[in-house]
Amino acid sequence: MSTSYSRRKFLQSTGLAAAGALLAKNALAEEHPGYKIKNYGLQLWTVKEDMAKDPKGTLKEIAKYGYTTIEGFEGAQGMFWGMTPAEFEAYTRSLGIKMIGSHCGYKSLTGKENSLEGKAVQAVSIGMPYLICPWVGPQKSADDFKRIAEEFNKCGEICRRNGVAYGYHNHDYSFKPVDGQIPLEILLENTDHDSVVFEMDLYWAITAGVDPYHYFNKYNKRFRLVHVKDRKKDATPGDGDASCDLGTGSITWEPLLHHAKTKGVRYYIVEQERFDGSTPLQSAEVDAKFLKPIIPRI
Repeated sequence: MSTSYSRRKFLQSTGLAAAGALLAKNALAEEHPGYKIKNYGLQLWTVKEDMAKDPKGTLKEIAKYGYTTIEGFEGAQGMFWGMTPAEFEAYTRSLGIKMIGSHCGYKSLTGKENSLEGKAVQAVSIGMPYLICPWVGPQKSADDFKRIAEEFNKCGEICRRNGVAYGYHNHDYSFKPVDGQIPLEILLENTDHDSVVFEMDLYWAITAGVDPYHYFNKYNKRFRLVHVKDRKKDATPGDGDASCDLGTGSITWEPLLHHAKTKGVRYYIVEQERFDGSTPLQSAEVDAKFLKPIIPRI
């Protein structure tokens, strides 16, 4: 696809206009709190070094561990690791896994293939419902976060128009007060509920000393995905470099994930960033084994 492609022409020629509208509706629509989440996924950042060396081989290993969904990110090889969206989708489908979203940049909004609009068109072409901003960084003022909220509204409208949902993923800075206000709350309260969703990174919320239950209750249905990442039992308050294998840390997962589900969360995405005595792939397997018996119960 050239950088000067026409979105309208592309959608018409591939028959994606109606599919895109349906995908956006499904991604943003509220669901009954009794539905069951059957799938758990892996954020590919967990195995980023392996993906850089051998994307197809790494994806094949991930599928063996029982993951049925994956969440991507933008690296040197792009969201689809050097493959076209269609090639990537065909390969992952052959493994029994589906890419449900990707972290990506958003500063370039429209026009070119690598703009947010271009990424949205690529996402809908493979049935991927979410594009997520992973980081905006600490800001100097509450007004800075309000301006970011307005940028997110523009992003959300572009994504919704193209058939996907746009979201934001928190870190610990998202909970540190600025001008007496919580940045994440500024973003939640100043973005359009119909076009901007949120991904709660539970590890970073707990690292920041906040209660995830409170946010799920207060902002019911705004969080559609969660990052499932455990925190070392001996971690000091505020220590950000304390992730560990699921089940070996301090977070009690089953009731938390169940509660998240009742408040609108649809996807549980494993992410791990520290590996003590194991490789990333080995930890990814341990994490899958920990979640496998829990998922049916919630």
